[in-house]
Parts: sequence; C-alpha cells; structure tokens
Amino acid sequence: MWIATSLVLILLLTRNLLSAGIGGSVVLFAQTVCVTVFTLLHGSRRYGWRAILVYYAVTLLVSNILENLSILTGFPFGNYHYTTGPKLFLVPLAIGPFYAAIGYLAWTIATLLVGEVRRGSGRLTAIGTPVVASFAMVAWDLAMDPTRATIQKFWIWENSGGFFGVPLVNFLGWSLTTYLFLQVFALYLRRCGPEPAAPPAPTIASHVQPLLLYAAIAGTFVIDFLTGERTTVTDALGQTWRTGDIYETSVLTTIYGMIFITVLAALSLARRSAVAPAGSAT
Repeated sequence: MWIATSLVLILLLTRNLLSAGIGGSVVLFAQTVCVTVFTLLHGSRRYGWRAILVYYAVTLLVSNILENLSILTGFPFGNYHYTTGPKLFLVPLAIGPFYAAIGYLAWTIATLLVGEVRRGSGRLTAIGTPVVASFAMVAWDLAMDPTRATIQKFWIWENSGGFFGVPLVNFLGWSLTTYLFLQVFALYLRRCGPEPAAPPAPTIASHVQPLLLYAAIAGTFVIDFLTGERTTVTDALGQTWRTGDIYETSVLTTIYGMIFITVLAALSLARRSAVAPAGSAT
C-alpha cells in the first residue's frame, strides 16, 4: 500500500513537470491507473473485495448517468460539455475513476471525523459520514473547476458563471451526486458490510495513506498558484478573467477548504492514536 501511495504522490506532485516532458494524456492515464489501483487495494483491505467493488460500480454508474444527464439537460450541474476524450457516451473515461478515487479519499476522511460505517451502524453515522464526505469532495472541485474549465478548458460552461466562469449550480450538483453514491455505499455497508468485530480495525497507516493523498491533491493547487502563467482568459460568454486571480482564489479555497479538512482529520487521528493505548491498557 505504501508503494501505491508513493506512486500516486509522485504523479500528483510532479504532474506539471511530467506533462511537459511526456505529454498530459500519458500522465492522466498513469494517474487514472494508479489512483484506481490504490482505491481498490486500500478499500479491499478495509472493507473486503465485494464491498469496494460495489462502491466502485455504484460510483461509476451514478456519476456517469448524472454527468450525461447534465450535458443533455443542464441538471444537476448546469450546461457544459467536455473537450477531451475518449468518452463513455458524452463523458471522458477518466472522469468516473477520479470520482471513485477522490470520493474514496473523502470517505476515509469522513470516517475519522464522524465514524466508521459497519454492519448495524447507527443512522447518525450511516448518514453523517457520506454528508461530511460530500463536503470534502466538493472542496476539491471548488479549488479545481475554474482552473480546469476556464483556464485549461478541459470542459466548457456554456452559460458561464460567477465563480470565474463556473456556475453555482455546478457545486450543488457535485454535492448531490457525491452524496448519492456515498450514501448508497454507506447503506450497503450498514446492511451487508463486515461485522463490527469481523475485520481488523483500520491501522494508523491505513488512515494516513488516504490522508496524505488528499493533502497532496491540495498541494497541486498550491503548485498551480506558484507556477501558473499570469495572463487573461475568456469564458464561453466572452467574459474576461485574469488567471492570476483564478490561481489565487484556488489556493485560498484550498487552504481554508481541503487543507482545513486535512488538519481536522489529522487531529482526530492523532487523538484516536493517543487514546487507543490507554484504552487497551485498561
């Protein structure tokens, strides 16, 4: 697991450098493979193969259906289209695996902040964990979307929006979509997941690994801020935006969104680690 974690960390933090050398599409493919391997391996150790495959299938299905629905109708994200491929219907193939990977990282963080969902878990945990995880997931999109859409134009918001060309409804759509597949996963675990005493308790390393990757993703926006070209760009309606403003806002939302969430989760993990030896001693 540490090898897989290290590979993903390297690909994330050297993305810009690697893209300049070997091409962005190659780097994206490598990232997609590595984050998928990490998600499946880590999830199988934590919940078993059947549970993580259910999670992966539900995430791919829900995300692809709602993304295609929005491209066709504007619900739930708004009106947009992708400019890159290859695609599954109207959505690039890499989108689903990244939903699953980042969603899983957000889920593991939420289990630190709210609680682990197991068979027979209470309603508060079974509902609260996916709710908190959806906020951790949307914090990523809040930092990412203006950069990837308005500057890099990987997708185009056809009616633009007030957040550097991105509409408010996009983030509401992300909250809905993320909550749906995470809530389905939580309900599955509550009904069919491992018994509370069946699997070994997650180790410190199994908590640290996804936390490190979530923090590294936050770090990519800091790198973009430090290295991004300062110029101007226009959105689909001709509104002009300064890239420096976009990068600065992205890093601000990263610090007080993703990094804040990371700090909270790390403090929760540290407190659990400090309490565990005392509890075992008694």
